Amino acid sequence: MGNQLISKEIQDYIHANLNTDLHTLLLKKSPFPEVSMQEIVQQIKGKQTAQKKFPFLLKEGIIFPPQLNLEQASSEKTALYKSQMLKGNKFIDLTSGFGIDAFHLSRHFNEVTLVEQNQELLGLVEHNWGVLGRKATFINQNLEDFLKSNREHFNVIYLDPARRDQNQNKVFLLEDLSPDILQIKEMLLSMADQVIIKLSPLIDLKYLISVLPEIFRIEIIAVKNDVKEVVIFLSNKGKEGITVNCVNLESEESAFLFRFGEEEKSQVAYSEPEKFIYIPNNSILKAGVFNLISERSGLKKLHPNTHIYTSDQKITDFPGRVLEMEVVESKHIKKKESFNIISKNYPLKPEEIKKKYGIKDGGKDYLIFTQSKKGKIILKSV
Repeated sequence: MGNQLISKEIQDYIHANLNTDLHTLLLKKSPFPEVSMQEIVQQIKGKQTAQKKFPFLLKEGIIFPPQLNLEQASSEKTALYKSQMLKGNKFIDLTSGFGIDAFHLSRHFNEVTLVEQNQELLGLVEHNWGVLGRKATFINQNLEDFLKSNREHFNVIYLDPARRDQNQNKVFLLEDLSPDILQIKEMLLSMADQVIIKLSPLIDLKYLISVLPEIFRIEIIAVKNDVKEVVIFLSNKGKEGITVNCVNLESEESAFLFRFGEEEKSQVAYSEPEKFIYIPNNSILKAGVFNLISERSGLKKLHPNTHIYTSDQKITDFPGRVLEMEVVESKHIKKKESFNIISKNYPLKPEEIKKKYGIKDGGKDYLIFTQSKKGKIILKSV
């Protein structure tokens, strides 16, 4: 199938139909007897996904896998970010999938190995790496069988466990993943200097540290304020605390680096809203450093359960949104006006607020419905 799909005639047809309605296209008969219309549409979906998610694959000769593999693959942006931290001699990805992470994370290694139990997918990845001019050893084997037979030592082992159970329901606890990380961690650590594992953004950090004392670093990776990955770094070597780094890619916000445990020791001051209002990005909120961000930035907090901060003088180097706002009374909110509505530690959700006050969502101005220590307040951008 692969060789047929990369023929010039079929590739020209795929390019000509990149913006065609795919449902309509599926009802047509394939103009090529050697490939089905389903296979052609699969390639169109792949190119459409690549435009947004991994543009480095928009190259002649690349073949794309089924939709599920595209959805499960990391984005090029997060893979490139992770690659900056890694270099060495031997790299192995034990759950390579479509190979996006492996391609970028292994760029500073001399020897690269990919393990994947899906033979057709691995063959497709091997073909694509050849097109891209990258060499690797491709092993079609079940992960558990590979671990039992392997005698090599690696600088870095990387894996992205499957996060769905047999009924295709999402799971995120380590013992529910496939493979079970807790069951194989000792074997992994005996095979490598570092083990790096990509996990669900829903995973709880305190839970992770309680079950994996070998963790020495955690990366919380957001893209455009949407937390995409929690990545953990494990080693059997001695460590001095656990470093946590919060980053929001595709923003101008600086990363926020801290040691696990600092939050419990940090001090916070409270204040009614001053001239500037600060809302941390979601990687910070995921990390739960609600007092530490206040102490580090010299900001005051509105309320113990309101993760919004304030100051009279503007702080520019803040990992999140900075807005100039004032307190307003509800009677001064005009109906049919448009606002970006934020509700934090407030009894009504944005949809309920829109309905209650007759306002629209959007525009340049903000309305924040929240609480200070004195009670419920509404903030409006100046």
